[in-house]
Amino acid sequence: MKYPSTFTPYRPSLSSAQRMAKSTKDASDFLRSNSAMAALLPALTRMNALQKACAATLPTMFAACEILNFEAGVLVMSAPNAALAARLKQQLPTLQDRLQKDGWQVNSIRIKVQVGRIAPPPAPKRVIELTDNALSSFAELSNSLSNDPRSQGLKDAIDAMVRRRKARA
Repeated sequence: MKYPSTFTPYRPSLSSAQRMAKSTKDASDFLRSNSAMAALLPALTRMNALQKACAATLPTMFAACEILNFEAGVLVMSAPNAALAARLKQQLPTLQDRLQKDGWQVNSIRIKVQVGRIAPPPAPKRVIELTDNALSSFAELSNSLSNDPRSQGLKDAIDAMVRRRKARA
């Protein structure tokens, strides 16, 4: 049956994990299909393993850093900005020792700043809510403070905090 050019047949949508698995499978099938491209597959696998080894060794703040190249014992890593590159530079001796213990022949590590890259968003800030018991304790504290001018600022601050917290609830 021939459909008009504006008709799109229904295709059930895939989850993001299914799309990722399909695109990964398609990419690896493409690489295996061509002999010149198939030669890249071991290098890609090796770089992926090295990236995972670095990620396991470095703190999570370096998640935006990636392996760019690894040839002749020289590991080249990218950092999204100069500040992260400076912090990464402090971690290099530890990283190099760990990689050597894991069997990687890393003689030196260089860092390149890739300014166009975007660092991952910061972790959400923890919001700590006061319990009803804590709010009543603050209210009691405010009532127990003397009415002299030195205490008035603290009393006003406590009263404002208690009012704000009660208004949210």
